[in-house]
Amino acid sequence: MDNRDAMGSWLSGPREALENAGADLGYRGEQLGLPEHGPGSIARPGRRIGALFVDWALCMLIAYGLVTRGYSQATGNWALLIFFVLGVLTVGTVGFTPGKRLFGLRVVSQSGGRPGTGRVVLRTFLLCLAVPALIWDRDGRGLHDRLAKSVEVRV
Repeated sequence: MDNRDAMGSWLSGPREALENAGADLGYRGEQLGLPEHGPGSIARPGRRIGALFVDWALCMLIAYGLVTRGYSQATGNWALLIFFVLGVLTVGTVGFTPGKRLFGLRVVSQSGGRPGTGRVVLRTFLLCLAVPALIWDRDGRGLHDRLAKSVEVRV
């Protein structure tokens, strides 16, 4: 292995390095019984980040306009609280937030159907902490989804 191969494996991530070494990891969501492409498949990171950005911007706008009536140091804290309430209410009832709906995503239970209220609260709380959402498994699910036994899929 020369330096370019080592650098390429570092840049492309451990999954590609394992696949180049001959490991068959399958496609994302295969272990969960989900399709590889189309509706019901695991949501890709770009869509998930886009949905998160839309939801956060909406919460900042609500905090800026309705709660703090202008920008202050408390605006971000209020936005985080609004983000938590928005996530629990919308994912717990219809399975998606406004951002997820815009990007064609839905949160479902790992066993299918809507996740329970306790799991939605846990998932949203861990998402607000940010770090669990940055740790992904081989299926592309964040630690917050794994612990809440939920999956973010395309609709």
